[in-house]
Amino acid sequence: MDRQKTKNVQLREKNAMTRTISSLSLTAVAAASALCLLTSAPAQAAWEPTRPVEFIIPAGTGGGADQMARTIQGIITKHNLMKQPMVVINKSGGAGGEGFLDVKNASGNPHKIVITLSNLFTTPLATGIPFNWKDLTPVAMLALDEFVLWVNAEKPYKTATEYVEAAKAANGAFKMGGTGSKQEDQIVTEAIQKSSGAKFIYIPQRGGGAVAVQLVGNHIDSSVNNPIEAVAQWRGGALRPLCVFDSKPLPYADKIADGKSWGDIPTCKSQGLDVEYLMLRGIFMPKGVTQEQVDFYIDLFKKVRETPEWKTLMNEGAFNTTFMTGAEYAKWVENEEKRHADLMKDAGFLANQ
Repeated sequence: MDRQKTKNVQLREKNAMTRTISSLSLTAVAAASALCLLTSAPAQAAWEPTRPVEFIIPAGTGGGADQMARTIQGIITKHNLMKQPMVVINKSGGAGGEGFLDVKNASGNPHKIVITLSNLFTTPLATGIPFNWKDLTPVAMLALDEFVLWVNAEKPYKTATEYVEAAKAANGAFKMGGTGSKQEDQIVTEAIQKSSGAKFIYIPQRGGGAVAVQLVGNHIDSSVNNPIEAVAQWRGGALRPLCVFDSKPLPYADKIADGKSWGDIPTCKSQGLDVEYLMLRGIFMPKGVTQEQVDFYIDLFKKVRETPEWKTLMNEGAFNTTFMTGAEYAKWVENEEKRHADLMKDAGFLANQ
């Protein structure tokens, strides 16, 4: 009887141990399976566009912003830098306000970007539209654009000094063409008047391309177009650059026309015109997008900048190739807004003046 009890106890203990071992084995198998799933699962892919990206240009066709945006579109397509297409859309109404408000109202939409120029500041300051650059998300500064004083090649003056003397002699009859009213071209024109004492009739156009056409046709006497907006006409012998509105000559030695390079154009300051002005060419997105989405476009534009087509654009357009992102870019934009507010206040261009 005692032996039978002992056998029963031993049997129960054996069964208990078997269940424990089985339970541990199942737990180990489950854990191993979970680990296997974790290690074999692919890493989550970084964000990328899932439909066509609208590339908004808050300016007309043919101008510097339009040319840069379309060059970028072509580079992305040619080098297959993005799976989805990029669609360029010009929205120049209201001095670019139409384009900026479109992007502002697309909060959270990562499939819309905008290329900016100085109207990022000048349009809201001059018109009072309900828009500020802080309504957008800064992505990257692609470059800074120069300004050049251009005249028709048929004109007798070969230097900025001779040009100013002719403008003074015209007693306010000289016509200066520019992009938009109370925008960067007119701000530069006001600065020229203040520095030289010459007076001009300012004739606004819808874009830099139209300005160049007007100057070629002698419908205006001069312009302060960006290099890229008039290089074709310079190369064709129709226009002549007199000076560049920068603190130092441009660092480009390739010959463009008349045996001259961008680097051969003197600074306006060295010609007696104490005026300097550079303009932003940068990218913004709507508010409410994620950092991962911003990072996609930063990486995209870094790739664009490495292509030969981009380098050709920079050389032909004599761009300052400064590149910024993040807090550094946002701080630069903030300072430029303050600078433009001061310039426009001096010129009497503010909406609340």
